[in-house]
Amino acid sequence: MAARLSGAVRHGPVVARASLRSAAVTLLCATCLLTACHSSTSAPEGAHASPSRPPATATVPASSARPDPPFRHRIPGMPPVIDNDVYSQTRKGMLAPQVRHDPSYLYVPDSQGSTVTVISQRTHRIVRVIRTGYLSQHVVPSYDLRTLITNSSYADELVEINPRTGRRTRSIAMPRPYNLYYTPDGKTAVVMIEQDNTIRFADAHTFRTIKDLRYPGCLGPNHADFSGNGRFFVVTCEFSGELLKVSTLRRRVVGVLHLDPHPTAQHAAPMTMGRSVPQDVRVSPDGRTFYVADMGTNELRLIDARTFRQRRTLGLPRMPHGLYPSRNGKDLYISDRGAGEVSVLDFATDKIIDTWKIPGGGSPDMGGVSADGRTLWLSGRYDGVVYGFDTRTGRLIAKIPVGGSPHGIAVWPQPGRYSLGHTGNMR
Repeated sequence: MAARLSGAVRHGPVVARASLRSAAVTLLCATCLLTACHSSTSAPEGAHASPSRPPATATVPASSARPDPPFRHRIPGMPPVIDNDVYSQTRKGMLAPQVRHDPSYLYVPDSQGSTVTVISQRTHRIVRVIRTGYLSQHVVPSYDLRTLITNSSYADELVEINPRTGRRTRSIAMPRPYNLYYTPDGKTAVVMIEQDNTIRFADAHTFRTIKDLRYPGCLGPNHADFSGNGRFFVVTCEFSGELLKVSTLRRRVVGVLHLDPHPTAQHAAPMTMGRSVPQDVRVSPDGRTFYVADMGTNELRLIDARTFRQRRTLGLPRMPHGLYPSRNGKDLYISDRGAGEVSVLDFATDKIIDTWKIPGGGSPDMGGVSADGRTLWLSGRYDGVVYGFDTRTGRLIAKIPVGGSPHGIAVWPQPGRYSLGHTGNMR
């Protein structure tokens, strides 16, 4: 549903009688003071916020709606969820002040090389090629939206890019980084060290290690998303077919869900991998469901956020991989990498309502939605191209050659107050 911004102060008719004039002025001043105090505690921090604080954004009125259960008792320092909708602040045009003038580029990492290719979203032309570390996996927006960070696995480094200039700035030593997330309070980076079966908690600014978390049954931790109140996050274990529920504040595993290695949904494409291979995970707008793309069983798994149990599965074409909410918050785009298609799920009904096919086939993988919501950009993992889909028609409108094996594209800028990482899990 459309975002409903509420909380603005409404004033009744002006009291005209002289005997009430001073009382009206006093009341008005008191109202203004109360409003100012409210804004200072609920709005994000100012323009020079560090990654450990909410980034600078336009003042967002507090929701008048009482938080639904998934959004109650949020962790300290986490900005409130407006109107009980996880994605209410990621609508078209809701760009934070610090990103409004960033050029509209695509940052395309090569998972078989040492580059990030920068492409203009407007002209579809390559702007420049940035040298990064070998095996560059995902380009991740920092929590405060001021930096893009490339995860270069084989080079054991995180490479920072300035999104205002589209150029490399510095590198940070990190063993085998595959993916990167941030806790909703902005204090902690969560690095998926997939090759070493490790989830690393690190300082969000310095990246100094706080704790390394290993769970014996979880092989290949790779993707994650956070609960509505930020108190836990769900991690997919690619090579062991499991999901972990991890406490954000206690930094330990508090739940494990073993996934059926065989498909249970009707109409799932025939298996080619012989086991469950969970990939991307995203929480629903109402915070009640985690959607998990299972590339092995060719299903979308719906996990109850409260009980951490699977509610149902939906059959999909071959190798579903990436999950991206639409700008209006109504749909979920699912990249079916092995089928050369994109499936569109309606959040309200949990039904697949459309399928977009790439003429001649392809390998749509990871990416995101443009700031205006009109284009879904995805990497062509095995075809050395970047795809652009018109979200109104589902038609392929761009196929940009980049070579190599393009992987986790950052579509920039994106609407939102802060980033939880990956290629743009914005809130």
